[in-house]
Amino acid sequence: MASIVVNGDTSGAVTLSAPAVAGTVTMTLPSANGTVVTTGSTAVVSQAMLATNVAGNGPAFGAYLGSNQTGLSSGVFNKIQFNTEDFDTSNYFNSTTHRFTPLVAGYYQINASACLEGSTTIQRLLIVVYKNGVGFLRGGDMQTSGSFIVTVSGLIYMNGSTDYLEIYAYTEGTGLLFSTVNRSSSFSAFLARGA
Repeated sequence: MASIVVNGDTSGAVTLSAPAVAGTVTMTLPSANGTVVTTGSTAVVSQAMLATNVAGNGPAFGAYLGSNQTGLSSGVFNKIQFNTEDFDTSNYFNSTTHRFTPLVAGYYQINASACLEGSTTIQRLLIVVYKNGVGFLRGGDMQTSGSFIVTVSGLIYMNGSTDYLEIYAYTEGTGLLFSTVNRSSSFSAFLARGA
């Protein structure tokens, strides 16, 4: 097997060896400076280095309601204040504004739930994903009494610059609060496919 050895200026060497199989293999190097990443490399491959439509190591987060959210208004949409993060791989979820603004374009799997309790009566609970301040994806809608949980999930395209998501819930009843029982009010997302 033929090999080419390139010795370093002070030490070390790079050996290029032809494969021990029939046929011709061509390796083309880019006309730009950079590092070649191999299977034995410890270098980090960023999302930008991956081909189009590859999710790779894209953004992901999981957040939940860390304390009961009170002061809900009946008959209107209330923004759920997810204020505690389990994880946030790229710091794109803001636990103060309760908003997810991914800076990587692509298709995101979104999951959210809301648990509503009432000291007297609950008449209705509806959960909706808001995209850029407008209702975008409607989830569970229940009309009953007692405490209950509604969920929403779906695949949503995000442009990677200005698009953001928030979770709102329409509530009807008295003495309402979003509950923290077993993270029953939660919000998560991950990049399922790059743009």
